[in-house]
Amino acid sequence: MATGPRYKVPFRRRKEGRTDYRARQRLLRSGVPRAVVRRSLKHTSIQLVVFDMKGDQVLAAANSKDLAKMGWGYSGSNLPSAYLTGYLAGKRALAEGIESAVLDIGRQKPVKGSVCFSALAGMVDAGLDIPHGEDVRPADERIRGQHIDEGIETAFDALIEKMEAD
Repeated sequence: MATGPRYKVPFRRRKEGRTDYRARQRLLRSGVPRAVVRRSLKHTSIQLVVFDMKGDQVLAAANSKDLAKMGWGYSGSNLPSAYLTGYLAGKRALAEGIESAVLDIGRQKPVKGSVCFSALAGMVDAGLDIPHGEDVRPADERIRGQHIDEGIETAFDALIEKMEAD
């Protein structure tokens, strides 16, 4: 390990591989709320966050656990649940007065048609203005879950109708 007066110890979260500070700084300079999409093995979570010197302030949030409370009986980490979580987060953000955001996927790899872009599609379809390219969205068949199960489409449609009614 290097020592001496010129050696600079890197930030802890950078050493752990959890934060890309250059990307974070670019997102913060925009002055627009960030739509933070994070994925675990079982769930997808979305938060709309603004920067504050005391710490980031969460304005609206949704988690795929909320879908289970609404009647979703399928996995919380697949494409349809990510879309529904994004749709729910978008509806909650609009209720809080947030109309636009910028996508923050963190250290996830930006693969076309992935779960993070499925969540983006849900937020955009809910009415949020998020800049993106149309080619990154998953196909509608995959968003609706046709590749998973026949019965998932009816549950998907029922949950969308329930969210629009609220």
